[in-house]
Formats: sequence, C-alpha cells, structure tokens
Amino acid sequence: MSTLKEIFKDYPFNIMSGNPTNVEIKKIVSDSRRVESGSLFIAVSGGSIDGHNYIPDAISRGAEAVVGEQPISGGITVPYIQVQNSRQSLAHLAAAFHGHPARKLTMVGVTGTDGKTTTSNLLYRILLAAGIRAGMISTVNAVIGEEILDTGFHVTTPDALDIQQYLAKMVEAGLTHVILEATSHGLAQYRVDACEFDIGVITNITHEHLDYHGSYENYWAAKARLFESLTDVHPKIQSNIKLAVLNRDDDSYEYLKDITSVKQVCYGLNASADVQAKDVKVRPSGNEFTILCGNDPVPVKSKLVGQFNVSNCLAAFTAAVVGLGISTEIAAEAISAMESVPGRMERIDLGQVFTAIVDFAHTPNALKATLQTARQMTDGRLIVIFGSAGLRDRQKRRLMAEVASELADVVILTAEDPRTESLEDILDEMVEGAVGKGGIEQKTFWKIPDRGEAIRRAAQMARPGDLVISCGKGHEQSMCFGEIEYPWDDRKAMRSALADLLDLPPIEMPYLPSQGK
Repeated sequence: MSTLKEIFKDYPFNIMSGNPTNVEIKKIVSDSRRVESGSLFIAVSGGSIDGHNYIPDAISRGAEAVVGEQPISGGITVPYIQVQNSRQSLAHLAAAFHGHPARKLTMVGVTGTDGKTTTSNLLYRILLAAGIRAGMISTVNAVIGEEILDTGFHVTTPDALDIQQYLAKMVEAGLTHVILEATSHGLAQYRVDACEFDIGVITNITHEHLDYHGSYENYWAAKARLFESLTDVHPKIQSNIKLAVLNRDDDSYEYLKDITSVKQVCYGLNASADVQAKDVKVRPSGNEFTILCGNDPVPVKSKLVGQFNVSNCLAAFTAAVVGLGISTEIAAEAISAMESVPGRMERIDLGQVFTAIVDFAHTPNALKATLQTARQMTDGRLIVIFGSAGLRDRQKRRLMAEVASELADVVILTAEDPRTESLEDILDEMVEGAVGKGGIEQKTFWKIPDRGEAIRRAAQMARPGDLVISCGKGHEQSMCFGEIEYPWDDRKAMRSALADLLDLPPIEMPYLPSQGK
C-alpha cells in the first residue's frame, strides 16, 4: 500500500493540474469495473473506449483518486491529477506502486516481427543453465520460478499493470534476471515503459501490423523505442549494462544502429557481424553451425529446425555471452539441450505415415521461412493450412497466399480469427493472391472456411512421406469470431484429425461457429 503522493514521488513527467495528496492507494486500475475501495483509477483514452467517461462509475465504486489527461471542470469528489499521457503514466505509476521492481532486476527486452518467443525461450534456458535465477514474460506466459501464469489471448505483450505485478512477484521470489518479450503494440502503447531495460535484442523487422501502425516507418519507430529506452535507465545496484543486440543480416540493422546511442553488438551470418555463424548445416532434424565469438570457435547443435532458428540462436547467444558474461560453453550447451518451443514447428505424431506439424508463422516472412524449412524436411508433397486475421493488416492476406502458392504443393485457405469481418471476404482476398500466382482452385488450392475441417481434409489428402503443416495459431488457445473468443488449439485439432484418419479413440475437434452447428 502506498499514498498517492508517494506514487507520484519519482513521476518523470509534468503534472498538468492537481495535487497528489496523502490518500492511501491499495490498487491501481484502468478498468472502472475493477475498481474497489482504495483504488487509483487511471482514465485511458484509446480505440472505441474513453476511460474518462467512466470516472463517475469509478468514484461510485470506491476510487480514492483519479488520473486522466483531459481537464475536469468540477463535480469530482476525489483528487484528480491531470497528466499529458494517461497510458504512458499508467506504466510509470504502476511501477512506482510496486516499488520500481525493474530497478532491482537485470532486464532483457526482446522485440522483432518473428522469432521473439523462440529467442526469449532460448535465452531463458541459457540463463537457467548458468545458474541464474531468471524469469520470463512472453506472449505465451509469465514464468516465475515454478509458477507459470497465462498472459492472455493472442500475441501481445501483457498490459503495464500486469507486467509490473509480474516483476514485483519476481523480485519477491528472489529472481535476479528477467527476459521480457516486447511486441510493437506493447512498445507503442507504453506497456513496457518503466521496465528499465539493460539489454535490447532485435530479431528482425518485416511486414506486419501496418493496420495498427499506419506505415512501415511507424512500425519501425515502435520497435526502436526499446533501444532508445536503454539510454535512460535508473542506476542499479547490479550495475547498468546498456547494450543493444542487433541483427546484422536484417534490413533493420542500419536504422537501429543509427538511432541507438548505447554500446552495440551485432550477430548474423554476415562476415562483418561481431558474433557470426559459419559452416551452417540445416537438416530436417535440426541445425549445426559454428559460432565465432572472440578467439575460439564454438560448435553448436540445435534441435530447432530451419535457418531462421540459426538467427534466433545467435541472438540469444549474443545477449547471454556478450551482454551477461555467460561462458560460450554454457550458452552452446543450453541451446543444444532445448527440444522445442510450444507451437513452433511442433510435430504431432500419432503413428501416421506422413509428418504433421503445427507452427505459429502468421506473417509473409515467417510463412516463407517456415515453408522453405518444411520443404527440406520432406521428399513428398508439402501441404499447408493457414488463414489471415480479420481487422488486421489486409495486405498480408494476398502476400501470404502468394508465398504459399509458390512454395507449397497444396494450399488450404481457412479461418484465423476473423473477428467482426466476413470470413468469406477474407478468404476471397486470399484467393486473389493464390490465383495471381497461378493457383487453381480445387487443384492446387482449396478454400475451406472451418479450420477444423481444413486440417481434417489436409490429413485425408496426405500420402506417405508428405508433410502437413498448419500455420498461424501455434500455441494460441482461442480463436475470435465476432467478439467472442472460442477455445481453440491447432495441436488438439491436428490430433483429432489424425485420430479420425487412423481409426484411433476419438479426440474431440474444438468447436468453431464456422462448423455450422
């Protein structure tokens, strides 16, 4: 518990009006429905909802104080603090309420379009192997010692209130290091502000989220916020590292190199990379390569397949060895020991005569890399199932269909979180991309709206030696139709389809409205 005055003690921005008093604050919320007696309600504007409209409701529920960015003219019975940006203030005030936990931790932020979760998991495993008490906050879950907390639906960084609460729990649990996966939405919406990052890691920047950011330039700028924040970190007892880990092979390198003012180190296959992979052998069973870091070459064997995972391994290795001082041997051994990441090139095997895989690839670049890898894993046909989300970057629909038509033998277009858009309209846009690359419906590609039926059909079409891969959902546990999240797991759907095919005890196919039942 803190007072409003204490919470604002280190507030880094100007207060427009109002006076933080000594009123006691038991909780910070940005949703008036969660207000309890003693809460500080922060009114956030954004999207279709303006939190300022809910200030009376928050006060009636027991809010002791309110923070907002709009002027309030009378009629408010509790202290009202006007700030310039409510959303950004939310992160800093939440951090203050929890005692600025990030200042007691070594913080590593991982961002990029593709590979964030894999890189975060690799780095987490390296830290554990080195005997470091580490935690992780990803788009999949928050790992605090033995406790694993679900961070919610779909692929976005948790909100600022949750992040600061997780960090506080990590401090309380005696952890010393945290890996935090930072999405472009999380960065643009200030959710990871006040996280006091010591190391920033970039995987890549490719085509994604232009519906939200409006332009490629804005998307890049959102990612850049992680690296710009490295210059303004509160002094820490464990010393401040201030290191940017950049991808020398990616188009983002020159941009981030120029805007980052702290120490930099780059990784890649590029000969000018500070940490370089050489003698790369990409095999269906995994990757073998040698890392040049300093004077001694370090041999690495990884069970993660695909050349893109060589890059992910390099990113984690560089952050661990150069940034955190972990030995090259421990880092290499931890990378070699990691079996897989949930929903990332995850094999589903019930004894069928073909390979079945579930992967998260949901961008044109990721789909291209995934299908190129899948092609190397089979001498048979490559059958891919995927969709494109509603209310998201529309350009992806055509681009992903084009990529799949060029690289796969059989393409099945299906649902992927249509939300309030027409699923049929989304699929029609994807069909245009497939046809534009010479695709022929009912011959090289099929349009099957129901995702369960699409996966089932792919399994039925597969011959011995083929590879069936369902892309776009990976580890996710729901699919959105309208405004409702329906329980959904591609891995369970694939197992259900395989059980039907093999006449095994039935596994229930998850329900979606597209089943028409």
